[in-house]
Amino acid sequence: MTSQGARNKRKGAQWETDLREGLRAEGLDVESLRLHGTEDEGDMVIREDDGHWLVIEAKNARFEPGVFLGQAQIEREHFAKHRGLDLDRVESIVVVKRRGKPWRKAFVLTTVEEYLGLDPQ
Repeated sequence: MTSQGARNKRKGAQWETDLREGLRAEGLDVESLRLHGTEDEGDMVIREDDGHWLVIEAKNARFEPGVFLGQAQIEREHFAKHRGLDLDRVESIVVVKRRGKPWRKAFVLTTVEEYLGLDPQ
């Protein structure tokens, strides 16, 4: 890996740590997820009190919303499949770091369908 690639990887890892620890400081039940090769499950997950799960794909990269959302949807499916969960109990979002801003000012990406709980089409 080039020194620029290693530097970017470190920045991405630090971004994930800042996000996870910030969410925990706010009282959310969040844990890191580990890479599963072609069956990656996302970067972290929030366990909600009602038995639902929120898979988070954290990005500190060039903004590519369509690519990011596609990846998050696939990882949501992997997370549910690996745990035998009903897909209706698992949601996913992408949290994208904003340059020069703290984790609380990051962008959250999802679709209108997901956000409003509309039936898939």
